[in-house]
Amino acid sequence: MKLPLIEPDLSLLRQERVLVDVRAPVEFAQGSLPGAVNLPLMDDEERRLVGIEYKQRGQQAAIELGQRLVSGGIREARIAAWQRLVEAHPNAIIYCYRGGLRSQIAQQWLADAGVERPRIRGGWKAMRQALCWRIDAAAEQPLLVVGGLTGCAKTALIQALSNGLDLEGCARHKGSAFGRHPLPAPSQIDFEHAMGLRLLSLPGPLVVEDESRHIGAANVPLAFWRAMELAPRVRVEMPLDWRLAQIHKDYIDDLWAIYRQQFGEWLGWTLMRKQLSSALARLKKRLGHARLARLQRLQQLAFREHERGNRQAHEAWLAPLLTEYYDPMYRYQLEKRDPGRFLHVGDWDSCLEAARSWAQEAARQSSGRPQPA
Repeated sequence: MKLPLIEPDLSLLRQERVLVDVRAPVEFAQGSLPGAVNLPLMDDEERRLVGIEYKQRGQQAAIELGQRLVSGGIREARIAAWQRLVEAHPNAIIYCYRGGLRSQIAQQWLADAGVERPRIRGGWKAMRQALCWRIDAAAEQPLLVVGGLTGCAKTALIQALSNGLDLEGCARHKGSAFGRHPLPAPSQIDFEHAMGLRLLSLPGPLVVEDESRHIGAANVPLAFWRAMELAPRVRVEMPLDWRLAQIHKDYIDDLWAIYRQQFGEWLGWTLMRKQLSSALARLKKRLGHARLARLQRLQQLAFREHERGNRQAHEAWLAPLLTEYYDPMYRYQLEKRDPGRFLHVGDWDSCLEAARSWAQEAARQSSGRPQPA
């Protein structure tokens, strides 16, 4: 029986089809396709043993070993897991690394059990190439960068735009020493896939936040990063008290809400304190010993006040963190920018309007040009 194949088209991701990734868990952890569920043909140890057999004795011997390792009850349990997923998601699609032997075996076993599902031609590798191509193509689209001091709600501005690309959201990191998310950060591959997936719905002018190339553990792909460096900019300027309230929301209130939801009151509070204390300690080289010690004392006092219900106590260490660390660092970076590249400088609302006006004009100018797929 000829098993059905489906082409590695990114429309599969737009349709939010459930993808059955039959690679080993270790491969899945290194990077998967958006929407994928890992139901492996072989676990990590079985894959390791089959790989050794392949190197020592060739493909046929490796296949035979795989059949012996994944047989009997193990085989039946894996088929049953695939069946349950397909029953819940009848349009599911199967893939492995290159769309070859492993996904074909899973297809055949499912077909023998009365369930026929297609596999992706070229597998994970072909789909990843298409996503990476989409990111490279985005570097040729009109691009605007939103800058501003810490606490100017640049990410919120990006999220308010229909054509905004939230790189920090893709990286699950706020792009600063205090920006680590309570949940595990995505791998570099998963960051790129999240970025590529968002770009599928953004064929025209793009707006991104001013970032370094490194956002937490993720690196912005080089071609796109170079386009960001050359792009025109708008700069948000807000007063200190406004920015202080914003970073209090980001660093304290929002962070606490996530920790409490994920880990409960006691453990969530313990983990949050540890994250904020560690983040401040990592700034020792830039702050210097005396300044760091002062901020650490203020931070510990704020933790105690927080436990008594006074969350505003954090402003005692957040305010000097802004004025003595983040603001001078940003202004130093700003001095290296060409002032002619700033299309607009103003408050949050005016920058939002400027970004929308720029996008409309950029779309009008490029309306006659071919757009990325």
